Amino acid sequence: MIDDLHGRSVVADTHNDLLDAIVHRPVERWVPHFRERWLPQLRAGGVNLQVLPVFIDDPYRPEGALRQTLRMIEAAHRIAEANQDTVRLCLDGRQIDAALADDRIALVLALESAPGVGEDVELLETLYRLGVRIASLAHFGRTALADGSGEDATGSRLTRAGVAALAEMERLGMIFDVSHLSAAGVEHVLELATRPVMATHSSARALRDHHRNLTDDQLKGIAANGGVVCVNFFAPFLHESDFTVDRLIDHIEHIAGVMGVDHVGLGPDFVKEVMEDVTPPCCEAQLIEGVPTDRFLPGLAGPAGLPLVTEALQKRGWPEEDVVRVLGQNVLDLFRTELRGPAS
Repeated sequence: MIDDLHGRSVVADTHNDLLDAIVHRPVERWVPHFRERWLPQLRAGGVNLQVLPVFIDDPYRPEGALRQTLRMIEAAHRIAEANQDTVRLCLDGRQIDAALADDRIALVLALESAPGVGEDVELLETLYRLGVRIASLAHFGRTALADGSGEDATGSRLTRAGVAALAEMERLGMIFDVSHLSAAGVEHVLELATRPVMATHSSARALRDHHRNLTDDQLKGIAANGGVVCVNFFAPFLHESDFTVDRLIDHIEHIAGVMGVDHVGLGPDFVKEVMEDVTPPCCEAQLIEGVPTDRFLPGLAGPAGLPLVTEALQKRGWPEEDVVRVLGQNVLDLFRTELRGPAS
């Protein structure tokens, strides 16, 4: 049962790889699988605003990356068209507000690392026309646009194509996502950005020294830029061994303390839930950066558990207005101001 405050709040999840799970299935199963497995969980978790990352698995890179990118975008469109009473694929803040007013879940498309773009930055406009409104330039490794956080030792900033991609995204009205970007890349983006950026799924490096997390200086830079950092729930990025909701709240509180509560959101990245949806029961848990994907926070393996975050924040004594901001109001405010209508 959803807590009253949770039910009254806009709940925004800025990273759920459900599209990846859906396109692992035959095309005719895309819509039914969303309706049967994912929609009930989103409703149970009170999710009103869902960012759908387009993540391309290694077997598709580099040759099949653009084709798989288009398949995942097509899946999102088919899901929205077949479930118009419950979801809407949104292009700007006005459409998000209209979806929320109609009690529909607002869906927003995002690129995770953009391997289908490569150095062909002009394809960002093509993908924008198809509905993409957020993008990052790297995952753990190296791309034609930037290095991911797994390559921090290189000290690399954005490539020339990466700099052009940032400028093009700002022209189009797409939000730049710094999650997964190398430390030098984040610094470079903050030097160049003229519009607010966001981290769709990153936690605090001060609490867990992992390259996927953001340092306090990076957090301060994103706050000064007007951006939002959405906290990752992936247990090994929160603590070495204490995989509890309390450790997640520690990260939320730390980031709010560094940035201000107006700059914090939720980017769960329900790795276990997605991996179980794409991995046969016969197989062992997959690894991400050497960490098994079956490590998760009790009750927060999937979106249905999101009310636990509201409950935990209230137990820590958070004022209702601050809880509301973290649950989704900050992300909604960012999308209202930064997501524009289709390019003229």
